[in-house]
Amino acid sequence: MTVSKQEQNTQKLDSIFAFNDHYTYTLRKDDKINVSVWDNDDLSVGSIYGIYNSNEVYGKWLMLDDSGYVSIPKLGKINLFGLSVNAAKEKLTLAFKKWIVNPIVDVKVLNKEVTVLGELKAPGKILLEKENNTLLELIGKAGDFDFYANKKKIQVIRIVNSQPVSFIADLSRLKDLAATNIQIHPGDIIYVPSRRGKEWDRRAGSTIVPIASAISTAVLLTKIF
Repeated sequence: MTVSKQEQNTQKLDSIFAFNDHYTYTLRKDDKINVSVWDNDDLSVGSIYGIYNSNEVYGKWLMLDDSGYVSIPKLGKINLFGLSVNAAKEKLTLAFKKWIVNPIVDVKVLNKEVTVLGELKAPGKILLEKENNTLLELIGKAGDFDFYANKKKIQVIRIVNSQPVSFIADLSRLKDLAATNIQIHPGDIIYVPSRRGKEWDRRAGSTIVPIASAISTAVLLTKIF
């Protein structure tokens, strides 16, 4: 049995946006990270255990270069590209053992973000603190749907092999939530479009409001005189 091109594309989309319980973010170029070494603040870059997050606002962080390398005090250049946060911790812990007995190392990614746009009460960039995040969770963090939100055509855009791929989610029906409340990854863009009625209401409002105001004024003047 032959599979149509449309069915192949649907299967591909389903695999890209399928929920993965074991999903783990891996470090990529241009990622901004903090490295903290317990009781060795001179080797820490960014957040330190004594005053957690104290240095982030001052720009003290590391950025993975195009090859995935970062320069760390005492260790020099180390490649962390493609590693999970836990694997990066293990690699740095092993490297620090040359100078520190039983080092405790923490790594934090500062730019695990999702961009949320459209008909939401608080659109913008949202920092992801955990590995598994769902579409509904991110919409909740963006303040929930605004009045004109089109819940049937929510678009999720993900970059795969340097190309944008999109998924249309319908969150208007409770019975379909298991399939449409997809997993969201860092770097995704969520766009909630507006319903058609918004433009009509806007145009109608620009006409109705002045007329209503004029009528109210006329009624008031009639009462006065």
